[in-house]
Amino acid sequence: MLFKDIVGNEVAKSRLLKTVHDSRVSHAQLFLGPEGSGKVQLAIAYAQYINCTNRSESDSCGICPSCIKYNKLIHPDLHFVYPSAATGDTKALSKNYISKWREYLLENKYHASFNDWINFLGVERKQAIINKDDCNEIIRTLSYKQYEAEYKVMIIWMAEKLFHASAPKLLKILEEPPEKTLFILIAEDQDQILSTILSRAQLFKISKLTDAEMTTALQQNYQVEPQILRRAINMSDGNYIAAERCLNQIEDERLYFSLFTNWMRACYLNNIVKVNEHMGEFSKLSRENQKAFLIYGINILRECFLVHYGSSNIQRLDDEEQVFVKKFSVFVTPNNIGAFSKAFNDAVSHVERNANSNILFVDVSLKVHQFIKLIATPQASVKK
Repeated sequence: MLFKDIVGNEVAKSRLLKTVHDSRVSHAQLFLGPEGSGKVQLAIAYAQYINCTNRSESDSCGICPSCIKYNKLIHPDLHFVYPSAATGDTKALSKNYISKWREYLLENKYHASFNDWINFLGVERKQAIINKDDCNEIIRTLSYKQYEAEYKVMIIWMAEKLFHASAPKLLKILEEPPEKTLFILIAEDQDQILSTILSRAQLFKISKLTDAEMTTALQQNYQVEPQILRRAINMSDGNYIAAERCLNQIEDERLYFSLFTNWMRACYLNNIVKVNEHMGEFSKLSRENQKAFLIYGINILRECFLVHYGSSNIQRLDDEEQVFVKKFSVFVTPNNIGAFSKAFNDAVSHVERNANSNILFVDVSLKVHQFIKLIATPQASVKK
């Protein structure tokens, strides 16, 4: 991974390059930033630059033996640890899934999302963590000398998934690592990381991508209409992974729009028969699509709330969505937006925990009817 291939994050790149130029590479660094901000890309590019045998002032050469191995993620001095779970006869240990991890990263251009990874691994119904066996493996691996590079690099992705009872095993090696060892911890939620781990790593914050950076990145990989591109950027809020997901789910979102609007009308009318019909459609969706549908609903409700307050900035929605949002906005007010948000976010959480979809959908439907009833007036209508 070359720095020049990473869109945006120019300030972060400059800071990382400076640590190498000044010979001040901290042995333990925590790359902290939101999903889709390019943390993994930066970590790999940084490690590759440090070990490149013919680097320039601003980037790796890309063609030396070290770079070639880094580009394939097979360098013997590059190690990864990430959340995993047991599958079949395979024990929950990062090195047991290294082939899948490399495949996943290369397929996604070094972008990584926790939910996407566990789905790729096929353990979405299990608790994926970094366990004590991973910690023992880190200590064992780093006890050996480098094979060929100047630095041994250990990248720990999603450090907040480090099992608390196992984390103390790493404290000593984080504080006093073997010579020429670089730890790069990657995380999204600082509050979930043990303070003892935080205190032993230099914090390196990475910002979400700007709209301009997102536009450049997406235009390199997708040829889509400007309106669709703007929609993906606006809905993703600086998250490149979410923007890609949005672009890849255009057809799904057409289905979500139809299901959501018809469902809201049934809730408004308290039409139990229609609610049951939509419940059947909802239950046919996969668990991930159920979550995506509910998140889509949250986004539409947010737009309704903004329009209720007089916002006209809904050009990112298509024509049908704009019509519905303008009509339904009369039912989304300061009195119930919090309740709407909680009900839908709770539903997403319950789907993740394998809740019964029929019971869940009926429960949310009854709540939605109550939220609408709070402020419904004879003049307000969402009928076609």
